[in-house]
Amino acid sequence: MTLFNATNRSYLDHNATTPVRPAVAEAMLRALQMTGNPSSVHGEGRAARAAIEAAREQVAALCGAKAANVVFTSGGTEANATVLAPGLSDCSGGRDCVRAPVTLLLHGATEHPCVRDGHRFAAGAAEEIPVDGNGVADLAWLEARLARHAAERPAERALVSLQLANNETGVIQPVAEAAAVARRHGALMHSDAVQAAGKVAIDINALGVDALTLSAHKLGGPQGVGAMVFRTGALELADKPLRGGGQERGWRAGTENVPGIVGFGVAAAEARAALADEAIRLAGLRDALEAGLAKLAPETLVFGGGVARLPGTSAFATPGIKAETALIMLDLAGVALSSGSACSSGKVKRSHVLAAMGVDPAMSAGALRASLGWTTSGADIERFLAAYAKAVAAIPNRQEQAAA
Repeated sequence: MTLFNATNRSYLDHNATTPVRPAVAEAMLRALQMTGNPSSVHGEGRAARAAIEAAREQVAALCGAKAANVVFTSGGTEANATVLAPGLSDCSGGRDCVRAPVTLLLHGATEHPCVRDGHRFAAGAAEEIPVDGNGVADLAWLEARLARHAAERPAERALVSLQLANNETGVIQPVAEAAAVARRHGALMHSDAVQAAGKVAIDINALGVDALTLSAHKLGGPQGVGAMVFRTGALELADKPLRGGGQERGWRAGTENVPGIVGFGVAAAEARAALADEAIRLAGLRDALEAGLAKLAPETLVFGGGVARLPGTSAFATPGIKAETALIMLDLAGVALSSGSACSSGKVKRSHVLAAMGVDPAMSAGALRASLGWTTSGADIERFLAAYAKAVAAIPNRQEQAAA
């Protein structure tokens, strides 16, 4: 196997996946040498179980939850697909509670594809919550739609899903406010917190959501492990996707991925410990990047730049620069970024996030995303700006346009 040599490169694609933290790799190596199945009652099994439960505590602490309400999955996609299902119910009222089934899903128009396309509702039972030009959800629309659903179908419930932070633009959604709207109309509330976890402070109780979902590899943990986190133990779902041995409180059958879960726990603990300082540091680097872009090309547009965003995310486009061309130029210069467009089989489709925000298709075609993280330094920002300057200089007729 040939490993990619990342020496003398600047990795600015942390929203896609964050490099594994050294302490995570060390903990996972130790866990790989553990023998027991965590469901076994012997000493080896108990040791594996103890490692999982320690990680459960660490992940719970990252989002202000109880460890008993953390369920490990294979990643954020599986976590979202599990929770976003018709029939999800809540019985916070106790033993005599009548469980009203969820029959309608209302999700943000800018959600990750695993929410927009990965839920298990029928096409006619899922609707998009519109957003404004900055990508912020329209809560007045949500209020009106939930009121209508409650009036028309009083024996049923709606489920609202609104991501805490957008993966492309970094825009932070008013999740707590949306949850309050949902509660007023008897709806349940879910938030995909995959991009926000470890980057901004999360308190599931303050947010007021019934469930949120996480992914380890977005905060310096391994790929292939995620979690569903519940505010209480009252949620129930009859049709769980994976049934079998009853692992993970019956929510997710299958022998747990002990090394992955251990790595997730360590990543959560490290991200939580550095959260406040890292937010300040990354916001400074992001602001330096955007200030540099403004000097290179004042016509550059930063998407969602007028509202709260993740400290290390910047999505932008410069007229005259195509994303695919810029990505190649940057890669050859040793800088890794992502496009704001979804690529498939060599064809570039318009970003659904930017489309929902009303961004002109020509600008969408040039959308790039720089996402920073624990490995990012000021030198990385300088390298990116030097490389991007060449892309700006290559814009046809730019000198004539600037002189006009």
